[in-house]
Amino acid sequence: MTHHVNFKGEKAVPVEEQQTILQASLAAGIPHYHACGGKGQCTTCRVLVLEGQEKLTPPTGLEQAIKKVKKFPDNVRLACQSRVNGEGVAVQRLIRDEIDRYIFVDDTEDNKTTVMGESRKLALFFIDIRDFTPFVERSLPFDVIHIMRRIFALFKNAITQYDGEIIDTAGDGLYAVFGLNSKIKQATNSAVLAGLKILADLRIFNNTYMRPYFNHTFEVGIGVHVGKVVVGNVGIGLSHNLTVMGFPVNIAARLQAATKELNNSFVISAVAYRLLKNPPYAVGCNYLNLKGVSTPYEVRLIGKPYEIKDTPVLPETNQ
Repeated sequence: MTHHVNFKGEKAVPVEEQQTILQASLAAGIPHYHACGGKGQCTTCRVLVLEGQEKLTPPTGLEQAIKKVKKFPDNVRLACQSRVNGEGVAVQRLIRDEIDRYIFVDDTEDNKTTVMGESRKLALFFIDIRDFTPFVERSLPFDVIHIMRRIFALFKNAITQYDGEIIDTAGDGLYAVFGLNSKIKQATNSAVLAGLKILADLRIFNNTYMRPYFNHTFEVGIGVHVGKVVVGNVGIGLSHNLTVMGFPVNIAARLQAATKELNNSFVISAVAYRLLKNPPYAVGCNYLNLKGVSTPYEVRLIGKPYEIKDTPVLPETNQ
């Protein structure tokens, strides 16, 4: 019996009963990589199964051993080991040229899931230091970097304590995600607990270090949102940090920016707030007009109003 496999972006090819997907694709003229000759040793023939995974034969013993070592997700199969039992199978070749081969085979990246990318529902966490520029302008470079290291260590400690992952830093702020190793409700609770710990730890840092030694205090703005995003690794830079992309990320960043407008240090979307097991007291409910969102966005304010600081009067200069 003949079935068909649709190769995304290429063509649908017929597959005979005893043919593997690799044999069928080669017979149809698709330049399918198979460095080991289809013996299940090189993994260059791997495909991502987009539809009809249940219509494929179970992984062979050889394929199971390789998948375990390479940590392939379930929807990645070796074309040389997979046969088709029915219609409705759609796949995508993962290695199409030498650059793909380097990314997926020769590179030292251990977690192949992050290389291929996946859709995940995560809690998204943005934090920014308020009024850091005035401190920079009147402080020695050593002090600026030293204080930044102290504050970022405080951020990192709270985020990692609650199983968060820092994705990126930019200037005096950073971006983290929660939920890479947990369900979304737990992730949202963890993000909020991390934010509250940062606020508490920052108060202590201000009172015991910044105010006595620098006559200065810092405040932060935190924004938290949840949503489905794309998680992957673009492989740029030495750290190989994860990249998390999607519209919910933009929403979380805008909530953090809105802390100034709302005069509250911690703004969380109502969507995320409803996931909390023991939600902290919200001092207010607001609706924000956010770019790209057609209707006002509902948020909760779970932080504190910012302190009113005296603006220093600069001496007049003669022109």
